[in-house]
Amino acid sequence: MAKRSNEELEKVYAADTPEELNAAYAGWAAGYDRDTLAAGYCLPFQVLAWVARYVKPDAGPLLDAGCGSGLSGPYLKALGYEHIEGLDFSEEMLRLAGSRGAYTVLKRATLGEGLPWDDNYFAAFLSTGVFTEGHAPASSLGELCRITRPGGTAIFTVRDTIFHSGGFSATIADLAECGLWRRLEQSPPFRAFALDEPDVLVSAHVFEVLG
Repeated sequence: MAKRSNEELEKVYAADTPEELNAAYAGWAAGYDRDTLAAGYCLPFQVLAWVARYVKPDAGPLLDAGCGSGLSGPYLKALGYEHIEGLDFSEEMLRLAGSRGAYTVLKRATLGEGLPWDDNYFAAFLSTGVFTEGHAPASSLGELCRITRPGGTAIFTVRDTIFHSGGFSATIADLAECGLWRRLEQSPPFRAFALDEPDVLVSAHVFEVLG
């Protein structure tokens, strides 16, 4: 990455509070897409492979949880997904997502807190690049399952450095033990950036939500 985008990424990962994280994204919003795409950021597009594999286009509402600037939206729409909703905690990012014309609904909400949707509303949710350093907690997964209908699909990535230390391994196992979901697929670690940041590795996880 260029020096500026390196600095912005470091601010994002170093944020200790939601307020600091929001400020970091607000300051970066205008250049976020240009900077991350120049570095080969691939997660908003890579996730579409799992969505297409497991979720039929006519399955029902699809949630892009932590949609950011909405890079996934137009490509989901091109694949035939017409009802796409998004959430993000950053107003600046939501404005960018809205400008893409792909989302039916966009709401400001924070992963790790209660979400403004009814039980069993979505046919599936996807979340990429959100479960990483200084971002959404593992506890977010239970609330995302609540708003996903039985038989629906959960698709998300987790950065390797926090999979155990951030409680994701334990939370994933707890939700399975409670009968809330069952695993369909887990990828090996792969690079989130195709060109820069070779140490930023994530794994993708796919579950069937059971209720």
